[in-house]
Amino acid sequence: MEKVNAKYLALLRQTMKDHGIDAVVISGTDPHQSELPPMHWRGREWLTGFASVNGTNGTAVVTQKEALCWTDSRYFIQAEEQLKGTGFSMMKEDGPEAVDLIDWLVEHVNEGQTVGIDGMTFSVAYAQRIEQQCSDNGIKFNSNFPLFDYIYPDRPSRPMNKLFVHDEKVVGQDVDSKMDDIMTEVKAELANSILISALDDIAWATNVRTANDIAYSPIFVSYLYVDDAKRILFVDKEKVTDEVKKHLDKYHIEIKPYDAVLDFVAALPKVNRLLVDPEKTARGVYDKIGCTPVFGGAGVARLKSIKNPTMLQNIDIAMDKDGVALVKFFKYVEENAPEGKLTEVGLGNYLRALRLADPSCVDESFHPIIGWNAHGAIVHYEATEETDFTIEGDGLLLVDSGGQYTFGTTDITRTVAIGTPTEDQKRDFTLVLKGHIALACAKFPEGTRGAQLDVLARQFLWAEGKAYYHGTGHGVGFFINCHEGPQNIRLNENPARLEPGMVTSDEPGLYLEGKYGIRTENLIAVEKWQTTDFGPFFRFKTLTMFPYDKKLIDLSIMTPQEIAWVNDYHKKVYARLSPLLDEEEKAWLADKTSPIA
Repeated sequence: MEKVNAKYLALLRQTMKDHGIDAVVISGTDPHQSELPPMHWRGREWLTGFASVNGTNGTAVVTQKEALCWTDSRYFIQAEEQLKGTGFSMMKEDGPEAVDLIDWLVEHVNEGQTVGIDGMTFSVAYAQRIEQQCSDNGIKFNSNFPLFDYIYPDRPSRPMNKLFVHDEKVVGQDVDSKMDDIMTEVKAELANSILISALDDIAWATNVRTANDIAYSPIFVSYLYVDDAKRILFVDKEKVTDEVKKHLDKYHIEIKPYDAVLDFVAALPKVNRLLVDPEKTARGVYDKIGCTPVFGGAGVARLKSIKNPTMLQNIDIAMDKDGVALVKFFKYVEENAPEGKLTEVGLGNYLRALRLADPSCVDESFHPIIGWNAHGAIVHYEATEETDFTIEGDGLLLVDSGGQYTFGTTDITRTVAIGTPTEDQKRDFTLVLKGHIALACAKFPEGTRGAQLDVLARQFLWAEGKAYYHGTGHGVGFFINCHEGPQNIRLNENPARLEPGMVTSDEPGLYLEGKYGIRTENLIAVEKWQTTDFGPFFRFKTLTMFPYDKKLIDLSIMTPQEIAWVNDYHKKVYARLSPLLDEEEKAWLADKTSPIA
């Protein structure tokens, strides 16, 4: 994405003057709080120039004197580079130099002045936090300032991609059953209806998908209303195929235009108690609700996060397919790297082609992160023609990638040595691997939260004064989003408990700016272990099937138990993948999975 001419920042400031806005806070998301919104709603990226195919986490603030963009530690290096010359400066939202955006806002906006937002791109919860702080400091708040309607020429339109039905034999649960589960959650929260805004929740509830509304996620722009008598999907009718119409009719789901949702919620009778999730519902929608709103709804995301046995069986199929593509890819890298003709961009294209060669792979689950040496230290690096490195000489290649298979979503990171690794590289890799194994081997009682396990993956790095600042594990959807909640494994407290059927990543890392980056990632599923006098205990099952680079393992700091774990894992990888490979590939995998001692 090209950097935007500074004239649009000047135009924004003039528009703010015209509307009596002294400071505007600019979200990086859409009315559904999507992690990666459609291009129609990616105005913050357009304005700041801080952007990527995978999207970027960032929130901007513009006053008449300042233009700032907050982001997290995954993007510090990228943001510093991309914001040069745009008029925006980077602000850190985590780490030791973090500055809270709302604190900054109330310190730099005077009493009696006005802070504005586009309420359709802020959650109820976030908007209320801003509004409360403003009110406490005598600052006015305007939640209806749709700035990009005024300043964004040639703004992309909403996506109009066709929908399709996700085979319920693969899903293992029909829509009626899901709707019953949803209404049970609704009534448990003392409501009698629900408006679902989160696109992944809607795709899960309806067993409907699409391609390309949201890059790398087969979900679609819509709202879903459910009560005991009605089920209404608000979606652009041009997207609905005959197959999908028949599917929705079967489950008594009425179709209304996407834009009709605001008038619909405004007309709901006062006796309705409408459940809305304040973290996922837009403030602009909330402001229109004519009945009694009830805050809650997190139970729907929890229902989605728990994969049933059919899903878990099919995820294994997806992992096998993904493992085959990765064998072909890394074998190709190993054989061709010495010629010095491989590039980061070229490898990304090759890996995409390998995955999409399988007819069950609809798309990648995100744009691959392929970083050679110093680029590997950029956590969410995106190779472009301008930044593209050639893979030559000795070093570390970090490859973070995944696929959206109809059988499940994959996400894997492997760091491999090209040429001869240094002793420091081997030690750092092994410290990361030890943390990865420690988390994979965890056993924990019912009720455990991700924050209680996170230190297992960091302990070996911390013991040597080293650290990473991103989360260790994010939830993963089932042919939905690569990142899903409510579960995660990170230092930040999260009340969501880890339950059997939940899938998360296990991905500690280490990043040395200007040198190299290391990350090791598998997907793991929570499963029952045993019940003792202290109640039920759970453990993790490793789902991902691909070996670690043995050249990078420093055996001198590995315990016998860790070595045995690696050998056992590699044995499973070979047993699962070898029947799906040709003889050359099988021989390559046999070498990569042979025992370490």
